[in-house]
Amino acid sequence: MADEDLSTGYTPSTFHEQPGVPDWRVTSWGPQAVYTASSLQDASRLLAGILEAATAHSIDPDVDLRSEAVVVRIPYRGASRIPGGAAEFARRVSEAAAGLGLVAAPELIQTVDIMVAQSGVDTRPFWTAALGYDVLGDTDAVDPLRRGPSLSFMELNRSGRGRTHIDVSVPADRAMERVDAALSAGGRLVDDTRAPMWWTIASPDNHGIDIAAWTDTWSG
Repeated sequence: MADEDLSTGYTPSTFHEQPGVPDWRVTSWGPQAVYTASSLQDASRLLAGILEAATAHSIDPDVDLRSEAVVVRIPYRGASRIPGGAAEFARRVSEAAAGLGLVAAPELIQTVDIMVAQSGVDTRPFWTAALGYDVLGDTDAVDPLRRGPSLSFMELNRSGRGRTHIDVSVPADRAMERVDAALSAGGRLVDDTRAPMWWTIASPDNHGIDIAAWTDTWSG
């Protein structure tokens, strides 16, 4: 299947249908791959391949370089589709990583977002000021360098429960494993009626968390 037009782009499901992208999963912030490394120098060897692919396919990736791994992400937060050049970019990065002997680690892929419950008071200006975040759309606030979790603000009265709620976006093929681990560590299943899209779990002190897999499978 050829790349879709940039104005249309991919949904997560059509992105996964493209050839050469088995290393990649789609989180709430976009397609992402993680390649493990033995040192910072080892991880840095992939940068040249990332830059070449980014230039060739007009992608501006986020790259997180660590001694343990290099994380590559194609951000599309706020857009309706993954960019049209994303699949070919991903394929070329995967080929470069394989040529360097860097191993994909999809189990390390995730994105964390925080939902802030509001009750009659618009708190988004406070949080954007305190964190140095930018406003995004009608309900969100984001780190301008995409380092920290995004915040979403919702009018919701949650008496008896924590007022913050964390969404963890994980690969669809890893979601059940993460749910089981959270429950084994003292969590309580609150709602699984939307599984396998997401599971809502309460922590031992009754804060909410969603383990979300829908971002990796959405076809809308």
